[in-house]
Order: sequence, then C-alpha cells, then structure tokens
Amino acid sequence: MSLLGDVVGSRRAPDRVALHARLREVLTAVDAEVDSDPALAVTVGDEFQGRYPTLGSALDAALRVRLALLPAVDVRIGLGRGPVVDLETGTGLQDGPGWWAAREAVEAIEASARGGGLKSLRTAYRESAPERAGTQDAVNAALACQDQLVGSLSERGLRLLAGLLAGATQAELAAREGISPSAVSQQVRTQGIGAILHAHGMLRRLP
Repeated sequence: MSLLGDVVGSRRAPDRVALHARLREVLTAVDAEVDSDPALAVTVGDEFQGRYPTLGSALDAALRVRLALLPAVDVRIGLGRGPVVDLETGTGLQDGPGWWAAREAVEAIEASARGGGLKSLRTAYRESAPERAGTQDAVNAALACQDQLVGSLSERGLRLLAGLLAGATQAELAAREGISPSAVSQQVRTQGIGAILHAHGMLRRLP
C-alpha cells in the first residue's frame, strides 16, 4: 500500500527550513508507531512517501501524521493499492500502479478543495484494480467524514484526539490540559472525538 503526501500551502510557510525539519521529525516518530517498508521519508520538496503492508496500517499512519502536524501545518495524503517498484535502492522513490493510484488520490483531494464542496478533505484512497471500486468508495466515504470532523476540532480537541490515539487515558490527558476528567469526557463526546476513534479503529483493521 503506497502512501504519498504533501504539505498544504508549503510555499507560504514563513520558515521552510523549520517546516522541513518538523516534517522529518514527525515522519520518524510515526514510523516508530506504525511499521512501514520503506520508511516514511521526504522525497522531493514538500512531498513524502512510504509503503505499508495493509490499507489499515496506511490509514493509521496518515491520521497520525496529520495530528502530529496540526494545527500549525496540514498535509494532503493519498493512498494507493497496487504493485510498486523502487526506482532507486535506498532513496524510497517509487513507481508502478500503486504509486500512481496514490498520486491520483492526492490530485483528487486538490480538485475537491478547488471545487468548494469538500474543503476539509485531506485523505483519499484509490485502487489500481477496477474490481475493488466498491471498497474504494466505502473507504473514501469514511475518510470524507473523518476529515470533516478532524477539520472542525479545536486545538485542544486535536491534542485530545492525538493523545487518545497514542494510548493515553482521559485522566492523563486531563492532567496535561489542566482540566477535569469530566471536561475531557465532555469534549470527547461533543467534538466528535469518540466517533473519529471508533471509525478509525475499524478502518485500521482493513487488509
């Protein structure tokens, strides 16, 4: 499963060197949480890519990368299923139907933002095999809802989601935030954090 991403609005970043360093830091951290081969890596400019054994692991990595960068930086991430070859040993540069499917997914995200109907969309999935179009549509429907909810979260909501995804308890997050556990529980319910985690738990099990 190919993952291809790029930074939204990177050319407008006031400090591109710091942005590049932060992106590398996040990719390394996510690699420690979700196995990839080859590892997630910056390739050209503000693009990064990696490869995963399952769609579920690729979706897990995609959400973790976004949450680690938000709210200061956001990314578009395309996922593609299909055969992939490495163009150069050790560089991570890929080619083949799976990589091009991921590229098509990124381009679909960009097109949706220009169209105005799905400005919050940041993650998309493409199959290189036509017979799996039903799976593609179902996954993309879930991703559209996930990204809408993530895009509507407050900064605290983003921290709570990232913390819960990383395995922290609500009591631990309450201590970090300086609020009561009941306040954390309320935000998990009212901001849709629980729904995101529930859906993501199912998506990350996909083969």
